[in-house]
Amino acid sequence: MFSGAQISLYPMTGDFVGVIMSSFGALDPYRESLRIETDDISTLLVGPPEVLFPALRDLFTTASRTGVHCVLSAAISRGCPGEPDDAICQSKHFAGSMPPLAERQAFAIAAVKEAPETDVFSVAQFSLYVMGEHRHMDEIYGCVEFLKASGTFEKSKHFATKLSGNTGTLFATLEQAFCRFGPPEGHVTIDLTVSANSPSPR
Repeated sequence: MFSGAQISLYPMTGDFVGVIMSSFGALDPYRESLRIETDDISTLLVGPPEVLFPALRDLFTTASRTGVHCVLSAAISRGCPGEPDDAICQSKHFAGSMPPLAERQAFAIAAVKEAPETDVFSVAQFSLYVMGEHRHMDEIYGCVEFLKASGTFEKSKHFATKLSGNTGTLFATLEQAFCRFGPPEGHVTIDLTVSANSPSPR
């Protein structure tokens, strides 16, 4: 299994360099469990989802606590057939066979309820893609049902679903959407945009 994310952080401030550089310190506790590579357009985080999503949460929460409008853009993927297996990506989420959909939905809702909350409110829109699966829409519809019961669902949009809530609950919801829907060995991706402190009306 190979799992990870290509991310870009956009603080809307003249001091964007300072906000970005200081916020990346939030990744320090995760560096032993993630492979992190940065170039001039994005940062790659490679590792298991149970480390990846808390790391994204802490990075975005730290940046957003500055009070400036912050946006995180991420392409998140697992099981891509074009990527080699990587031992750092071994995850408890993908051990064993795939339980029935209703059971996975219940597990996902319970995990979101147990997620630590933060003091940062954010909104997100994302799209889930279950690749190479002839019943992929069953998985996507099942994920949407979970989202509507998660407490973070705000509305359906063209090509995406909008979520809102504190960053702890929000990123826990995204982790469950990524891990619980689609076969454990399958290729699943998320296209994600998260925003906090936006001046635009909701």
